[in-house]
Amino acid sequence: MAIIPPQVFPPRKRRPSAGAFIPPKFSDQRLLQSLFLLSQEISSLKPLPFLLKRNSLSIIRKAKILAILFEELLKKPILVLSPTLLCFEEMYLVLQRIKTLLEDCVNGSKMWLLMQSDSVANNFHELTVELATLLDIFSVKEVEVSEDVEELFLLLRKQCSQAKVFVDKRDSSLRLDVLTMLDRIQKEIVPDNSKLAEIFDFLGLPNSLSCKEEIENLEDEVQNQKDEKAKSDMIALIGLVRYAKCVLFEPLTPGSDSKTKKLASDANIPADFRCPISLDLMRDPVVMATGQTYDRESIALWIESGHNTCPKTGQALVHTSLIPNQALKNLIAMWCRELKIPFETAGDNNRTNGVIKNKAALEATKMTASFLVNKMSASQSMEAVNGVIYELRTLAKSNSDSRACIAEAGAIPVLARYLGSDVGVGSLNLQVNAVTAMLNLSILEANKTKIMENGKALNGVIEVLRTGATWEAKGNAAATIFSLSCVHSHRKLLGRKTRVIKGLMDLAKSGPPGPKRDALVAILNLAGDREAARRLVEEGVVDVVKEMINVLPVEAAAILEMVVKRGGIMAVAAAHNTIKKLGTLMREGSETARESAVATLVTICRKGGAEMVAELATITGIERIIWELMGSGTMRARRKASSLLRTVKRWAAGLDGDFLEGHSTVATSSSSSSRVVISV
Repeated sequence: MAIIPPQVFPPRKRRPSAGAFIPPKFSDQRLLQSLFLLSQEISSLKPLPFLLKRNSLSIIRKAKILAILFEELLKKPILVLSPTLLCFEEMYLVLQRIKTLLEDCVNGSKMWLLMQSDSVANNFHELTVELATLLDIFSVKEVEVSEDVEELFLLLRKQCSQAKVFVDKRDSSLRLDVLTMLDRIQKEIVPDNSKLAEIFDFLGLPNSLSCKEEIENLEDEVQNQKDEKAKSDMIALIGLVRYAKCVLFEPLTPGSDSKTKKLASDANIPADFRCPISLDLMRDPVVMATGQTYDRESIALWIESGHNTCPKTGQALVHTSLIPNQALKNLIAMWCRELKIPFETAGDNNRTNGVIKNKAALEATKMTASFLVNKMSASQSMEAVNGVIYELRTLAKSNSDSRACIAEAGAIPVLARYLGSDVGVGSLNLQVNAVTAMLNLSILEANKTKIMENGKALNGVIEVLRTGATWEAKGNAAATIFSLSCVHSHRKLLGRKTRVIKGLMDLAKSGPPGPKRDALVAILNLAGDREAARRLVEEGVVDVVKEMINVLPVEAAAILEMVVKRGGIMAVAAAHNTIKKLGTLMREGSETARESAVATLVTICRKGGAEMVAELATITGIERIIWELMGSGTMRARRKASSLLRTVKRWAAGLDGDFLEGHSTVATSSSSSSRVVISV
């Protein structure tokens, strides 16, 4: 008997096991028990409450009759199924498919089920036909069941053989209403709220939480789809549900949606999975000429903006080619699957250059953004404003188009009102939501300029950094500073603001691990500017970072490298006390940390002179550590290690002047005597 191929079913968020499509190799008794349990499972399922109700109810009733038959057969003391074994094996497969189809309909997107209702109704019919064929083959008289059971069986066989495809007219009418609404949205016509409410009521989407779950289900379906047209249609449906969620229902607030699936921005993303530019989860990680990894979209914008240096290391780029980091991409995808976080690759958003191809989706996003911004402006109570800003925060982290639409709707100056210290005292969540919304908006390149040019917005972010009511608010303000400073001209301006420098330094000194890291990443970016590096040194950045080498080694080593490189002789002198810790990091740190550590030591020794090299020489086994790095480090780390080894050898040979960069440093007696430590 032919098995229905999996392709006839709609894309599943929940895939059946491979065993569901392979005939089971059971004994007669175990096969019968499995059939009884499976038919009971299907019988216990509730019919679909809204769409395809009659189809699901009909097939569940048929499973109940089969359960009665199998229960009767199990009561027989001796039963040989040999003549009907193949029939029962195939029936097991059909029942597995029935169960899977019902569960998919219950657990998946209601909107997508509506769009596919004709196809799914046909799936129910095909399974019924498959069941009818198997029932025709099975000879009920040979197994000698009771008359009542035999009558039920014959009735079931007749019903299955006479079954026809049933498509509910109400489902078809509702689908037409949704398609008409999407067409009107595409023409920039705002949907009628009463009609929208009627549709969502029929689908069983009565509140913001159910709409949020529906959006997540649609996002899952997008990832399961191969067809570009189907992806585009689902993106349009996501836009419609987002709009309805904001217009029809009270907004969600943090905590009210705790049962729903996490998004990437809510999760504790591993540092290696974050793009150093956007701070967001990398979707398409690529490696540039310096060996650093970035998200393709972010680094492409950086290069297109005219930069010819690496954002993280400040090195000049030999070339601008970007190499896909497939290994890291696979790791990120696995991590997302484990945490049930949607993972969209560069092509999954159905966008080109950040523009959604589906016009209806884009217009729905514009309408949603405009509605929320207007509601935020008009709201009187803090509670109402907090709910609206949380919705904006959520929308702003969904994609670049949403960020663009929100900013174009005028959200930035309105959000700035809720960044002040008076707001933090009155409503902790409101200040956190406002600064986080600003952070999410700043990820878009065009929005960085809008925030920098709006004095109230920029000053508001800085005020949260300095006096925020919670560590979370301060950390997100620091992350916003980092995001803004990714533009070179903005970096210069921010690096000259004393409040920014002091705020970041205070957070780095006293903040908990998460916000502390946000501050360090922002400090690293600002240190790329010489004036900012000098100010950071004056504020004691070297001492702060020294204490963090064991806790946040990657960030600490990178900051030391940048500060020593850009901060002048003051930075080099301050870094003297970090040499031994850098030596330890060069031996025990991660690949990235070892690279930054050796690069920092090269700069310290070249600019600081013999005393710095003498301090390095006191580290036990330093020569072996350098040799190991030359053999196993990154390409840049190997070059730097080779340079450091040459510097140490010249120092040991008394050739001090050969490795200094324009500094006249006289070796003291202590540094001269320490040369015996290294044998070259």
